[in-house]
Amino acid sequence: MLEKYADVLVNFALGGGKGIKKGEVVRVTTTESAKPLFIAIHEAIVKAGGHMVSDYHLDDDAGMQKMFFENAKSHQLDFFPEKYMRALVDHIDHSIYIAASNDPHALKGVDPKKIMRRGEAIKPYRDWRTQKEHKGKFTWTIALYGTVAMAREAGLSEKEYWEQIIQACFLDEKDPIKKWKAVYRELESYRLKLNALSSKIDRLHIEGPDADLWIKLGDKRAWLGGSGRNIPSFELFTSPDKRGTEGWIRLNQPPYRYGNKVEGIELHFKGGNAVKSSATSNENLLKEMIKTPGADMIGEFSLTDTRFSRITKFMAETLFDENIGGPEGNTHIALGASYKECYIGDPAKMTKAQADKLGYNDSSVHTDVISTAPRTVTAHLHDGTTKLIYQKGRFVL
Repeated sequence: MLEKYADVLVNFALGGGKGIKKGEVVRVTTTESAKPLFIAIHEAIVKAGGHMVSDYHLDDDAGMQKMFFENAKSHQLDFFPEKYMRALVDHIDHSIYIAASNDPHALKGVDPKKIMRRGEAIKPYRDWRTQKEHKGKFTWTIALYGTVAMAREAGLSEKEYWEQIIQACFLDEKDPIKKWKAVYRELESYRLKLNALSSKIDRLHIEGPDADLWIKLGDKRAWLGGSGRNIPSFELFTSPDKRGTEGWIRLNQPPYRYGNKVEGIELHFKGGNAVKSSATSNENLLKEMIKTPGADMIGEFSLTDTRFSRITKFMAETLFDENIGGPEGNTHIALGASYKECYIGDPAKMTKAQADKLGYNDSSVHTDVISTAPRTVTAHLHDGTTKLIYQKGRFVL
């Protein structure tokens, strides 16, 4: 099963569904907890003719981070090894990140101001990777290796947790890559329908028992999905005009951010900004995050069709929770950075001034907040008519 998992990540997810090429360099990041998958990925990279750059962390890495945040002075929080990180970005062609934690609450109690400050300091690294990706010279994927601690956090046994991973990634199939390609062909048919409608859309209206939200789509917007970035991924998403969000939404799936579980999130928007935010747990973290430049506006709107996703349970990990299927599919928005890949045109040639004019958001933060509650999404077109695009967990175009 781990060989299949590694095969999917190396020979499908990377390269935008095509896998790596001979001689390409793959950086693999994970912790000791995921050692069996780390070894399998290394073997898959070697067999594909690639090279691996290891970024292997101790299981207590999060504990070391907590020590750092508790003791670091201002100059340490702001330190960024620019030359090293620049060279790393220049050298690698792909990146695989395997989420695996033996303590989901390792950063509990850390001052969120320090976490946000550190995020701002290392933002150039993410920007450089994105710029390289826009030039077609870099791809990445994220996957999950289940641990006992993560399963416990989700209220599942370790076996139940892994059953969700196996089903979601089609590892129970004889040929998982063949299955992924078939699913993405089906998903592509809906993506093309959304993109055919996109230029006609003024706003999207998201309605439900805990939502009445309006999102301005913006000019020259494309819907993306099915690229191999994130395994599993069944969502279709876009990055709307950050200035046109109005109304409110409540999210029933608690995200884990910076080692903390944030429950009962409710957001109210006016003129694109989150003017009111609340949470039933770790509200201080939510509010501090929203204070980060750009994090009070949205950078993504996403829909998952329940017919594609085999994820049926809460996994206490955004990678899976933002792709959950279940009876109603899921709706999620992200606070913070936009995906400039959603620009109809060459994102590598889009200047900052152009991005600002089109309403793309820029931030060191990108936090997905998710709901599996019933949602109806209606497109309000420029000509005054409407078009239902999503209902009862399914695309209806």
